Amino acid sequence: MIPVPDGKLIEEHFGRVATASESLSVARMEAPPGWTEPGQRPSFGEYTLMVRGTLRVELPDGPIDLRAGESLYVPPDTRVRYGNPFSDSCSYWAVCVPAFSPEAANREGGAE
Repeated sequence: MIPVPDGKLIEEHFGRVATASESLSVARMEAPPGWTEPGQRPSFGEYTLMVRGTLRVELPDGPIDLRAGESLYVPPDTRVRYGNPFSDSCSYWAVCVPAFSPEAANREGGAE
């Protein structure tokens, strides 16, 4: 488990924290209703695979609402913001190549 202050659960299975791997990270995410994070321009690519609920992904061309059974790839150096403005929690898997790190996320406002 990776502790975060915003109520989101991050359960990393592979990556810098769980396995000291820098090439890839795989984590299960649980985002509560009303959760959002700052915009970011990560230096890694991120695959998102939805399991339950809906996740809003804000991209330069506009927002996308990902639902259970859907997936999305966001290439490196793309401005993105993830959130759950909906009334139910959502669950999804995130696969980052190379592995996620707070520094590589390049979050706006310097948020970790």
